[in-house]
Amino acid sequence: MTDVGVGLTGLATLIALIAVRVPIGIALIAVSFTGLYVLMGPRVAWGSMSIIPYKFTSSWILSSIPMFLFLGFISYHTQLTRGMFNAARIWLASLPGGLAIASIFGSAGFAAVSGSSIACSAAMGRIAIPEMMKHRYHPELATGTVAVAGTIGALIPPSIILILYGVIAQISISALFLGGIVAGLMTAVGYTLVVLLRVWLNPDLAPERDASVTMREKLLALRETWPILLIMIGIFGGLFGGVFTPTEAGAVGASLACLVAIISGQMTLDRFLTAARETLMTTAALLIIAIGASLLTRFLALSGAGDYLSGGILSIASSPVLLMIGIVCVYLLMGMFLEPIGAMLLTLPIILPVVDASGWSLLWFGIVLTKLLEIGMITPPIGMNVFVIKSVVGDLVKTSAIFRGVAWFIVMDLVLVAILCAFPGLVLWLPNLAG
Repeated sequence: MTDVGVGLTGLATLIALIAVRVPIGIALIAVSFTGLYVLMGPRVAWGSMSIIPYKFTSSWILSSIPMFLFLGFISYHTQLTRGMFNAARIWLASLPGGLAIASIFGSAGFAAVSGSSIACSAAMGRIAIPEMMKHRYHPELATGTVAVAGTIGALIPPSIILILYGVIAQISISALFLGGIVAGLMTAVGYTLVVLLRVWLNPDLAPERDASVTMREKLLALRETWPILLIMIGIFGGLFGGVFTPTEAGAVGASLACLVAIISGQMTLDRFLTAARETLMTTAALLIIAIGASLLTRFLALSGAGDYLSGGILSIASSPVLLMIGIVCVYLLMGMFLEPIGAMLLTLPIILPVVDASGWSLLWFGIVLTKLLEIGMITPPIGMNVFVIKSVVGDLVKTSAIFRGVAWFIVMDLVLVAILCAFPGLVLWLPNLAG
């Protein structure tokens, strides 16, 4: 068998292992090590197992991942985000579907301190869904809105997906964060339009509106947002003001979250230890997958399978438009079965050379890729955000009803992907403005 044949066989084996539910990190490492052993012998295989994990994890920027995760878990367990939703609820009370729209912008606010769509959905689900059900919102609208609103968490910085992508693609994390802000705000506005359209077509979905809220009540509600606003100002003011790096921003944000939780009286030893434990577990899982992806990159490079597949993709696509449509379809399909970070790290060794050879901006592609991966979080059969919301509502709402609730938003997501692809300048103008 040729070297390319070994590489392609390894990829087929990897797909088979993932299909039978072998953890993706373990599958990546096992296939890559075996492939290197067959190609180059035991010395190279074991050498790669010792060098590549160290080389990857020694990247200083990766230290921001556990810090941003800890920031998100602290904010979640100490309920620092509740005031953000309450303020949005009061300010948007007079709009049709105001509570649903409030959950969207509340999620956008929480996204600015969490970096995780699952954490976003879990936090807002416990806060927003009971409030909407109390005001007789239709269960499909209530649960579907919160499930999709959580996906904003991967776009608005600090985003774990964008940090990992930046490390692998070797582009500025700060520039990715700026591009993510634009895409995240576009997504929030798009989801808001969906809610307004649905309630306009069927007013029974959100029957109650409150137009009696005074300006004094609105201003008083803003006081409840101080915990998240303080953290956001601390992180983004220092980050984009050049005071500290993205790596240091994670530590500053985590420290601020702990301080704010203590000042607000929400911090307990049990909550602190729970957040620390979840941070360690999540970080370990992410790094195992990322190390496996780095080993796969080495295996594909030595076998020649990576260049073979990249060249084949470029030769098949007769135009950039067809190439982009193909990439979109691949990620939408993968999103139905794989979690976002695993899908990204599995495919980047093949896709990045294609993107680079096509002359596309790696920064722009990173934002589009993140958007595509997050669509997978709400598509059946394995829409993780949907099952997170299901765990929140229990038997009150069927899983099929939640999936029906997100269907309208998936259409909007596809429209937004098309807009981002057609007008890359929307993503790039803010990073270019910042220089």
